[in-house]
Amino acid sequence: MVGKKKVKLVEKEEEKRETEKETASSSSSSSSSSSSSSQTSSSDEREYEVQDLRDRIKSSRGSRFDLIENELGLNSTRRKFSRQAVLDGIRVFSEDFVIHPNNRWYRAWTEFILLWAVYSSFFTPLEFGFFRGLPENLFILDIIGQVAFLVDIVLQFFLAYRDSQTYRMVYKRTPIALRYLKSSFIFDFLGCLPWDMIYKACGRREEVRYLLWIRLYRARKVDGFLQRLEKDIRINYMFTRILKLLVVELYCTHTAACIFYYLATTLPASQEGYTWIGSLKLGDYSYSHFREIDLWKRYTTSLYFAIVTMATVGYGDIHAVNMREMIFIMIYVSFDMVLGAYLIGNMTALIVKGSKTEKFRDRMTDLLKYMNRNRLGRDIREQIKGHLRLQYESSYTEAAVLQEIPISIRSKISQTLYLPYIENVSLFKGCSSEFINQIVIRLHEEFFLPGEVIMEQGNAVDQLYFVCHGVLEEVGTCEDGSEETVSLLKRNSSFGEVSILCNIPQPYTVRVCELCRLLRLDKQSLTNILDIYFYDGRKMLNNLLEGKESFRGKQLESDITFHIGKQEAELALKVNNAAFHGDLYQLKSLIRAGADPNKTDYDGRSPLHLAASRGDENITLFLIQEGVNVNIRDNFGNTPLLEAVKNGHDRVASLLVKEGASMKIDNAGNFLCIAVARGDSDYLQRLLSNGMDPNSKDYDYRSPLHVAAAEGLFFMAKLLLAAGASVFIKDRWGNTPLDEARMSGNKNLIKLLEDAKSAQLSEFPYASTEFTDKMHPKKCTVFPFHPWDPKEHRRHGIVQWVPHTIEDLIKTAAEQLKLSSGGCILSEDGGKIIDVDMIKDGQKLYLVHETH
Repeated sequence: MVGKKKVKLVEKEEEKRETEKETASSSSSSSSSSSSSSQTSSSDEREYEVQDLRDRIKSSRGSRFDLIENELGLNSTRRKFSRQAVLDGIRVFSEDFVIHPNNRWYRAWTEFILLWAVYSSFFTPLEFGFFRGLPENLFILDIIGQVAFLVDIVLQFFLAYRDSQTYRMVYKRTPIALRYLKSSFIFDFLGCLPWDMIYKACGRREEVRYLLWIRLYRARKVDGFLQRLEKDIRINYMFTRILKLLVVELYCTHTAACIFYYLATTLPASQEGYTWIGSLKLGDYSYSHFREIDLWKRYTTSLYFAIVTMATVGYGDIHAVNMREMIFIMIYVSFDMVLGAYLIGNMTALIVKGSKTEKFRDRMTDLLKYMNRNRLGRDIREQIKGHLRLQYESSYTEAAVLQEIPISIRSKISQTLYLPYIENVSLFKGCSSEFINQIVIRLHEEFFLPGEVIMEQGNAVDQLYFVCHGVLEEVGTCEDGSEETVSLLKRNSSFGEVSILCNIPQPYTVRVCELCRLLRLDKQSLTNILDIYFYDGRKMLNNLLEGKESFRGKQLESDITFHIGKQEAELALKVNNAAFHGDLYQLKSLIRAGADPNKTDYDGRSPLHLAASRGDENITLFLIQEGVNVNIRDNFGNTPLLEAVKNGHDRVASLLVKEGASMKIDNAGNFLCIAVARGDSDYLQRLLSNGMDPNSKDYDYRSPLHVAAAEGLFFMAKLLLAAGASVFIKDRWGNTPLDEARMSGNKNLIKLLEDAKSAQLSEFPYASTEFTDKMHPKKCTVFPFHPWDPKEHRRHGIVQWVPHTIEDLIKTAAEQLKLSSGGCILSEDGGKIIDVDMIKDGQKLYLVHETH
């Protein structure tokens, strides 16, 4: 069908050229330009026919309304709602006897009182003008109507209302009563008074009868009914507007007819000849004794006089006779001029200005003037006119009517219309449903004609497009300047994503081959979504790198790979920033959205490093629960435990130690030696208490005890010896800590080291320099579960020094872990350890029972 349309466009090429020549020549004068523009727009309207658009797109008015009804369940629940409105939350009568406005019985009452409002609005002028000659049965009906309005006044004190500020229903009787008293109660009550009886009781004074016009306040019920009728989409809008205008015109003439008769009938009988009706003579018939004529004949004559006066602006055989009739007719004619202008203006606006064709013609004329004035080229002129015709012929502009609908309902409509297309786009493969829903509700529908260029190669792009119907082509430029079709874009394809996601120029030109229906997403909306769903953004980049067949250039692949790495680095910075500032909620949201807590920044620092250095227990505990590596090292060799110890955060350090964090670092000797040289006993004690080996050596093979002995630091040496420092270690020059102490000349320190040497010799009788490493105490971490147990059965372990026998290790670990005595020690691979010499320093061990 699209190919058929292309043939038609080619066949009519000459006709278009002739139209363009006529349009260009019409710019010589302003008057001829306007005429030619209208003629051209009419010709354009005839020459272009979109025959298959509605068949291909299926988005006519009827289908869109069906879509809304199906989405909201209106078809199946409309009658059910009307039957169960009271039971589903609409109160009939509450405990305080409050009536809901949507109660079906009250709605029936409003329809009943509407009939009496129509009757009262018609009868009040009639009663005022024809008071002396009305039949008695009309007054009986009037009394019944007054009783009905009295009942309506009582009901108003129990009628709930919707607050204009909060838009909530108010059911309290005190606010309901106060609101009614402040609004229309006085007029409603005065309208129900028996003014005919009051008139007679007051000595038939005419001034009292003027108060009868208060009853016209009831006409607001008729006006409200007409306004509701205009909003009812089941009734033609033009019909309701014409009906309202007719009601206004007839009621004004009816009221004027009653006033005309009142002016004549209130004069004495002797002056009846000096009135418009008393002096009236139509043919051989005279109205000299008009009070004796039939009531409806008098009313018809008065109505005729009122209509003729309005329609002929006061000219006719019937005319004013006395002074007060002249004064009233002057006022009435002045009012008629305003009323006539109002009626004619409304009818003209209703018939002409509301026409879709008229709007199209005006817009086409303005566009032609603009194109002629700016001398636009033929191609762009055809594209502009074709696009405007497409809007007029198709349902493209029908989406604008949804802008008045709440965004929640528009979101449901967008999901129904666009979700099947977006779910099948390869760019979103593997993305979460929440992310796709956020994409769908921000889409805009657009149509493009064949030959239009949507994106040009090398331009910056701020729109992402998805293909629903039609075919497009990606065109690249070769080295010799010729064009080459890279790929065809069909249904469920996308384009513009490379430029948007990677912040690079558009790699290819995108041109329309067939009539296309596209979904558009702007860059800012996509960026806002990716700021929250960044894991899905990474999936999009991976899909872009793997699934796009047109990405054959190494440079393009390199750009995408670089952007993926850049996004991951930025994400790691966000996680580290949240950990550094102690923002637990932000950290949780980032990790739950897909961020990797083990990712490090440019210095190799993980979120656990920063949390430990800041001493934040909550974030440290959360990261441990997320399975972060507690022994991860940054680019400087620091572990989270070392960061906590250096900054004096003992509670955080204990949390890390319980999870198996160790103080094994590459330059442990330097840390200890510097701490000893500075005389920082607290820092030294924290390092030693958290498991740093006191026999670690620096680059000169000097232990911390060497430095303490050389500097004469007695207290430091004592701390080191208590932690298990050996006095037999030799440095690069063969000196032991005792040699350093003797050179420093500190007698107390020399004695301390000599006593320590004796104690270590007694504990290790075979100690010598080659067995020094064996004398150093080793530590281990013992856990109270089997190494193969599932994660939910695991518990915290303890860190302890390795004793001389395996039995002492089992006994000590059982006491610390509060387990029953006995059992055996297993390695990480489940092997049973029978000798402490098999245990390595810092090894993880598992205490289990023999049966386990």
